[in-house]
Amino acid sequence: MSNTIRVVLTDDHVFVRDGIKSLLENEVNIEVVGEATDGLEALKIIEKVKPDLLILDIRMPNLTGIEVVEKLRAQNNMVKIVMLSMHESEEYVLKSIKAGADGYLLKGSSKEEFLKAVHTVANGGKYFSGDISSILIGQLSNPSGIIEAKQTLDEEQLITKREKEILKLLLSGKGNKEIAEALDISKRTAEVHRFNLMKKLKVKNLMELSNKATEYSLL
Repeated sequence: MSNTIRVVLTDDHVFVRDGIKSLLENEVNIEVVGEATDGLEALKIIEKVKPDLLILDIRMPNLTGIEVVEKLRAQNNMVKIVMLSMHESEEYVLKSIKAGADGYLLKGSSKEEFLKAVHTVANGGKYFSGDISSILIGQLSNPSGIIEAKQTLDEEQLITKREKEILKLLLSGKGNKEIAEALDISKRTAEVHRFNLMKKLKVKNLMELSNKATEYSLL
C-alpha cells in the first residue's frame, strides 16, 4: 500500500458522504477515490479503483453493508473495511465481524475517533468504537450473548440478550408498560423489541411465542 490511503465511501445519504469526504480530504495522506450510493454500486467501484479502504454503511438499498462484505470476502478481496452505522446492536456488530469487517464505527463518533479508525484499519489493525468494544468483550466472556437456541433456528432468528429478557417477561404475563419499567426503557422501545422478537421467531401471538420458546429451548 502506498503512503496515501485510497478510500471508497459507500452510503445512500449524500450528506453523510459529503461530511465524511470533507473530513478525510483534510488529511494529507487520505484520498477519496470513489463514492457509491448502494451495495451493488460499491462492488463495481471497488473492482474498478481497487481502494485500500472501504467505509461502508451497514443499511443500504440493493445490498446491505454486511452482504457487500460477504461478497468481497467470498471473492478473496481483502480490502480493509470499516462498517459505519447508527446501530450498536450485538447482532449488527457480530454479523459484521463474522462477515469479515475490520472495524465498526458509530455515525455519532467524533472526528478524532473516525480518523483514528481509518488509520488503524488501513495499517492492518482492527478498530471498534468504545461502545462496540464493550459488546465484543461481553461476547468473549459470555459466548451465549447471542442466543442461538438449537442449531435448527435460522440465522435471522437469532435473538439478543435483550430480546431474551423481553421474552421472559412476556411469557410471565407482563405487558409493554411493565416490561419497560422492569428494564428501565421506554414503552415504545419495549414495543419495538417485542415486535422484532415475534417477527424473528415468526409467531403472531403469545401462545405461538410460548410454543416456539419451548420448542427451541430459548429459556
